[in-house]
Amino acid sequence: MTGPTASRIVARVTHLLKWGFRAIFGGDMRASLSAVCILASFSSVAIAGPKEEALAVLDEWTKAFAASDVDAIVKLNAPDALFMGTGSQTVVTEPAAIRKYFEGALLTRKPRAAPISSSEVMVLSDTAVVIAGLNNSTGVSDGKPFSNPGRVTFVIAKRGSDWKIVHFHRSAMPQ
Repeated sequence: MTGPTASRIVARVTHLLKWGFRAIFGGDMRASLSAVCILASFSSVAIAGPKEEALAVLDEWTKAFAASDVDAIVKLNAPDALFMGTGSQTVVTEPAAIRKYFEGALLTRKPRAAPISSSEVMVLSDTAVVIAGLNNSTGVSDGKPFSNPGRVTFVIAKRGSDWKIVHFHRSAMPQ
């Protein structure tokens, strides 16, 4: 639609918007519109879906691993998480055992890193997501750098209002 009809419609809609903002927010439409835009920008975090929420947990995990922050890693896990690290010989089922694993893995071989080089995400529901991928765990042991490519799987689920790791498995890449 072009011409006089379109311009009249635009003018009428603009008038109605101005009137509505003034009626709701008072006289300063620009200030009111700015406030609405600012609030809308904050609400974008609230509309993140399960995939984005799970990837945010994975990003926190990767940063905590690189910082050798055992406390942060343990907090990302649900209290009933199932855990199998590369060096695990059993399925770990308690936060204290996860802490012990990472204290041995991270605090003795600094600096560390385990970036995910590729991954696939499967949203199982609004409250559960699986992330499977490849990573390369690196660090320094006895003064010498090492690299350990591997396969990693995270199951991240919503527990209450938080997203937590409920299952973790990492194994070395086969030769």
